[in-house]
Amino acid sequence: MPAPASRGESGSGGGPVAVGAAGGPASGGLPAAGGPVREPGSGGRPARAPRPGGQGHEPNATQHPVIADGPAAPSGYRGVFRVREFRAVFAAHLMSMLGVVVCEISLTVLVYDLTGSPLLSALTFALGLLPYLLGGTLLAGVADRYPARRVLVVCDLVCASCAALMVLPWTPVLGLLALRCAVAAVAPVFNGARAASLADILGEGDLFVLGRSLLRIVAQSAMLVGFGVGGVLLAVVSARGTLSITAVTFLCSAALLRFGTKRRPARAGRSGAAGSLMRDSLTGARLVFADRRIRVLTLMFWVPPTFVVAPEALAAPYADDIGVGTAALGLLMCTMPIGHIVGELFAGSVLSPRTRSRIVVPLAAVCLLPLTLYAVRPGMPLALLVLLLTGLAGAYTLGLDRWYMDAVPEELRGRAMTLMTAGMMTVQGVGMVLAGLAAEFFPVHRVVAGSGVLGTVCLLALLMEVRRTETEGRDRADRHMTSR
Repeated sequence: MPAPASRGESGSGGGPVAVGAAGGPASGGLPAAGGPVREPGSGGRPARAPRPGGQGHEPNATQHPVIADGPAAPSGYRGVFRVREFRAVFAAHLMSMLGVVVCEISLTVLVYDLTGSPLLSALTFALGLLPYLLGGTLLAGVADRYPARRVLVVCDLVCASCAALMVLPWTPVLGLLALRCAVAAVAPVFNGARAASLADILGEGDLFVLGRSLLRIVAQSAMLVGFGVGGVLLAVVSARGTLSITAVTFLCSAALLRFGTKRRPARAGRSGAAGSLMRDSLTGARLVFADRRIRVLTLMFWVPPTFVVAPEALAAPYADDIGVGTAALGLLMCTMPIGHIVGELFAGSVLSPRTRSRIVVPLAAVCLLPLTLYAVRPGMPLALLVLLLTGLAGAYTLGLDRWYMDAVPEELRGRAMTLMTAGMMTVQGVGMVLAGLAAEFFPVHRVVAGSGVLGTVCLLALLMEVRRTETEGRDRADRHMTSR
């Protein structure tokens, strides 16, 4: 699972980056033995059971095929880097992620220098979260309505333009905050379009899963490295100067995506979708939540980040409570992201696709349990171990990515990914606020432990629903096959 409020895999947009696909447990259970029926000429992709009427995709059918182990299996992360287009996407992600982190630090410092107000400085950071839900809901249709490459390049150019306007000395504080909202609003559209386009670049199999994993790892690493780089830059360059660097990174990302990836038609164009953008976006949200299986998988992405942010949100008061210094506070903040990177690298490099499917449910069920050890008010060694274990549980997210991709029909993929990303960022902000509010009335260590207990209860309930949708999907698929 992701590190709390960890900057997942976003990239474009000046706000905190979403937690990639690692938001929570996946779809539960193992596929039926032997995997799904394969379509001739489909490149090994599982056949989708048709909707009534003979078209489309059966939403509740079993959607997580077993990938055979053996010599034909992709060769891990190296196989992903053999794809030229992915190398361009990866480099663009690295550039924009560093730009995002530097922008967060620089803009916060700039607003504080201009106003001397801690509230406005904190609001600057919060505005990276607040517009996510609005942009992800009302603009989600962009991800399927237009060619993915065009969407990605335009989003990067919008972010670069906003960063350039922030550099201008006559831009007022309210203007800086408005620009911050603008880049945060386009971020979920960028994330959704890129996540959906990875399936075109890498296919819908294991390479897609590993590609998503690499983007998350870059995002987690950029968070750890970027704050240090930003601090060094601010020591030698003004805040506006570092913002100009952010603009350059977004321009480099746009160039890499424009000239390093192929132009492909819009998904909505493939299915003949039409209508206004807002209606298209809201229709996508309705379709996501109308399908029982996609709905519960989406909630699986959203629920764990709500609770896992508690240790990060309360790291400063907890460090003060146990009497440790600022260096220890830094360790409390970075241990969970490190655990997530290690867990995901291990799962992607060592485990087979079949094994990654098998570990999803057990890891999802216990991923928040380590936080309950905060009940004993642990000192630094035990607290760091708890955070490390919570981060390591992120190993199950590779299976989650595959199952979600298989569950969502292609024509809905961009909107579903956009909505899922926007929701994850929103619930992290909500989780931070709730953790802080609870800490006003209860000891910090009990709040963190309580988040582990409550989150586990919610996850177990959702896993039961996932099991039911899986069983229903298998039965539906069996009935379809026997009716032929």
